[in-house]
Amino acid sequence: MLTAVMSEKKPWYAEPWVWLMISFPLAAVIGGMITIYLAVSTSDGLVVDDYYKRGKAINVDLARDRAAARYGLQARIDIDLQVNSAHLLLTAPATIRPDVVQLSLLHPTRAGHDQVLLLQRAADGSYRGSIDELTRGNWYLQLEAGDWRLSGSMAVPAEAPVVLLPTVVGGP
Repeated sequence: MLTAVMSEKKPWYAEPWVWLMISFPLAAVIGGMITIYLAVSTSDGLVVDDYYKRGKAINVDLARDRAAARYGLQARIDIDLQVNSAHLLLTAPATIRPDVVQLSLLHPTRAGHDQVLLLQRAADGSYRGSIDELTRGNWYLQLEAGDWRLSGSMAVPAEAPVVLLPTVVGGP
């Protein structure tokens, strides 16, 4: 009878409980390796290297917003993704109209998608430039030249032109 019990004994690798016990730690090790790979190979786009200098620069940006309000600036931007172009109408005094304005299209989470466009003034007084393809989603816009800046946001695909108005900020 003892020999009958001995002959029914399976090798360790044929036991399902052994593989169940091995599978959980093995899954944790594989998950850890994947996590390490993702941490090393991707960028932390939301982390600013020098937050103190960036914080000091905010005050300069606020002064540019106040200047835009003081000049009474307003912009209407029409982005055509069919032909990858941007058309800008700037409502501003003649003394404030530069030959070139800078339009920044900023993705909220992926800095690698950001675009900076230089829009040239056309004969009709509007500004035009070409853009690269934009991914779907929300985008922040900054229009700047000289000592002023206009900010806003838009959703892609845009169904209507975007209007940028001066940001109301407190203080002198």
